[in-house]
Amino acid sequence: MPQKLIIDADPGIGDALAIAMALADPDLDVIALTAVGGAVSSVQAGRNLQALLEALDPPKWPRIGQAEASQRMAEAESVVSPSEWIDQQRLLHGQEGLGEWPVAVADLHHPRDAAKLMTELVREYPDEITLLTLGPLSNVALAADRDSGFLGGLRSLVCLAGTVASEGDVTAVAEFNVFHHPEAARVVLKSPTMKSVVPRDVSHRAMLTFDHLDRLGLSESTRCGGLLRHLLPFSLRAHRQHLGIEGIWLAEVTALAAISQPRLFKRTTLSIDVETEGHLTRGMTVFDRRQRPAWHNNVDALLEVDVQGVLDYFTQMLRKAD
Repeated sequence: MPQKLIIDADPGIGDALAIAMALADPDLDVIALTAVGGAVSSVQAGRNLQALLEALDPPKWPRIGQAEASQRMAEAESVVSPSEWIDQQRLLHGQEGLGEWPVAVADLHHPRDAAKLMTELVREYPDEITLLTLGPLSNVALAADRDSGFLGGLRSLVCLAGTVASEGDVTAVAEFNVFHHPEAARVVLKSPTMKSVVPRDVSHRAMLTFDHLDRLGLSESTRCGGLLRHLLPFSLRAHRQHLGIEGIWLAEVTALAAISQPRLFKRTTLSIDVETEGHLTRGMTVFDRRQRPAWHNNVDALLEVDVQGVLDYFTQMLRKAD
């Protein structure tokens, strides 16, 4: 029986890859895609999700949840300007998040609120749904605030978020999905309900290169192949030009693999909190790794990954989608 999956995303080319794979994976039943503000605005995230679904046209369409238009990176005092980070993301992912691929969709007549859709589905399918978050945790925190049983009603929660021992990407210690809305991240990650965290320590180990893309042999004549033939070369060129690297990290793909291919990972049970106030440390994920931790364990942190296994899963699912 395929496991029911909600993907909360701020697409982003990496998110688009993971969504295309999830829709092709026979072990997953994607019942909803919800938009969250992050790498793109919350409004653009909703449009991108809708455009991706229209382009891929899967046999079964998941429901779409739209985020509140007010979601944005907090302009709190910090060592980095939010606008600086967003400007860098536009260079790597394009003005609308999906490279140079034109996002042209009609607005939904009856948009569903993302947090409300999440809570309704969890009540409909208690203990059956896995929630994968690929962006900031704003929607999840809002859903938990509206429904006290929401987090406990999930089968599992998997968050692409934070760092354990590696560096941050927005600041020296903060990863973007947490830094964007650390108060929401703290609500979700510090909650006593167990969840899995896919930190930068493992999410940035698998990489797609130009050679790997060529070996995929994606067809321009198929829906998935035609879409990815627009997105991936743009992303590869942008990473080479602006970051000086010959590839793109498959962070979102790795997070999806943590659900579909859990055998590829080694996990450590830890406790986590999020710094929300420090000038240098705002958005930092703090793990209690003392020999005798004082905090209650509340996360499974993925600290080791079979990189080749993730690449094989990536290749298999994209060929299936193509």
